[in-house]
Amino acid sequence: MSEVVCAPSEARRARYAVAAVFTVHGAVTGSFATRVPWIQDHAGVSTGQLGFALAFTAFGAACAMPLAGSFTHRFGSRAALRALLAMWTLSLTLPALAPNLLTLCLAMFAYGASSGMADVAMNALGVEVERLLDRSIMSGLHGMWSAGALIGSAGGTLAAHLGSDARLHHVLAAAVLTALGLLACHWVLDLRPADDEEPPPRFALPPRSALLIGAVGFCAVFAEGASLDWSAVYLRDRLESSAGLAAACTTGFMFTMAVARIAGDAAVNRFGAVRTVRAGGVLAVLGGLLIVVADAPAVAIGGFGLMGLGIAVVVPLCFAAAGRSGPNPSQAIAGVATITYTSGLIAPSLIGGVAQATSLVVSFGVVTVLSCGLVAFAGVLRGAERTAAKKVAPQAETVSGS
Repeated sequence: MSEVVCAPSEARRARYAVAAVFTVHGAVTGSFATRVPWIQDHAGVSTGQLGFALAFTAFGAACAMPLAGSFTHRFGSRAALRALLAMWTLSLTLPALAPNLLTLCLAMFAYGASSGMADVAMNALGVEVERLLDRSIMSGLHGMWSAGALIGSAGGTLAAHLGSDARLHHVLAAAVLTALGLLACHWVLDLRPADDEEPPPRFALPPRSALLIGAVGFCAVFAEGASLDWSAVYLRDRLESSAGLAAACTTGFMFTMAVARIAGDAAVNRFGAVRTVRAGGVLAVLGGLLIVVADAPAVAIGGFGLMGLGIAVVVPLCFAAAGRSGPNPSQAIAGVATITYTSGLIAPSLIGGVAQATSLVVSFGVVTVLSCGLVAFAGVLRGAERTAAKKVAPQAETVSGS
């Protein structure tokens, strides 16, 4: 990428702009998730058919994310993010318009594809801002995504409570979020390729450097997907909790992850990525053990809380490490994102399959074993600890995009 001169104040402004982009991205997810029951009824699909359609979200993301590097190289980081984020916010309107299974699958594919490409572009810019500031910010950025998801879900919960049509709700939400996203993109870094730089392949497979990093992210996202989708079921079926308490456990898990991510950068800046992830892995394993042995709802809720604390910062640090692992951050980040999306896709169904064959206790035993991978393989994230090639100067800074 060509070099961009950037004053410290502009770098800080770029950080806030990227944080706003993460918040908008998360708000779309939260807005959609709360209206899934309405979408299911409108499309007239069964629970099994709904699960099949939702799988197209991850399929679309996995297919589209390798294209993000070429798109950014061609149009520059700011224009690319502006277009991709607008595609993502506007795609929120598609699922609620689907009248049957086929159209719902197509809508979810488009929804996932736009989500994945915007995800890669904003994470690549986050890594560049982190390099410029020479301190960890990725955990906080993902914390803002979680905060946006909570805001979006709160709005969706209110809309559902009022009995509003999800088509109207999502059109209004998409309009507001598109405007906010375009406004935020005005201040993100505008990185462009150098004149002599070779363009990346239009469809770039993950580089080797991303595979081990992605494996660590796989463990964390597997635990996240299992906890989000099955924590309420675990409390209800295993511990005979009330529906309200079971739902509160899932909400508490999401809230714990959001808080831990927002506060996580302080731990990373003080202790480094590797030690932070290893400590988080220990917490996740302890949480998994509490879940497995729990004989009361309070114990299981504490276990899910520890699980959320332990895995919260892992994916942001995987993206940061991927962005520093080679000459093309977008390609490496796309590779890690593809692996983690795949983990998020298979975790809920695998947990259900193991539970069907054995029990939910055994399922979360599997989650606990995978959490041990965070402790064992945290060393591959050392790239997230490397300082930027150039320090922030008192008056101005040169950012080298890659």
